[in-house]
Amino acid sequence: MTVLDKGEAEIREFIKISKTRPFVVKDQGYLIPKKCVFNRIIGDSNLELRFANYLESCEDIVSYVKNYFAVHFKIDYKNADGDISNFYPDFLVKVDSKNVYVVETKGREDLDDPLKIERLKQWCKDINEAQTKIRYSWLYIKEDDFDAQKLHSFKQLITLFKE
Repeated sequence: MTVLDKGEAEIREFIKISKTRPFVVKDQGYLIPKKCVFNRIIGDSNLELRFANYLESCEDIVSYVKNYFAVHFKIDYKNADGDISNFYPDFLVKVDSKNVYVVETKGREDLDDPLKIERLKQWCKDINEAQTKIRYSWLYIKEDDFDAQKLHSFKQLITLFKE
């Protein structure tokens, strides 16, 4: 069987983050957010917690969410083995009522990461062509690059990390 990405996207349903069912997480470091509907932000890595803390300080965003499995936002992609896999980007950041950024943070890259980002780019392009209510953009934040910056706004992040 040959898998071919035809560059199409469809909106199957809109996800209302505030309707996410409660879920249990393992006991680990967390952040108490003010700009997110969840009562705690649990990061899969220290980078994710630091990034969430940075988002809390950004006065130029409305809100954000850590994209837990319970949120059910995923993008399918063809992995390095040629199989179909699901990609769960790390964060969704709402800049205003018409602009949302899908953000992937990354400490150490693996073989699938470039494939995920290419798929994310294509997904944003396709979804923006399929609807005009919200504009979706993507950002890929590498840990070393993030740590090298002294950022004070989300706009600065966009300027530095948007291709």
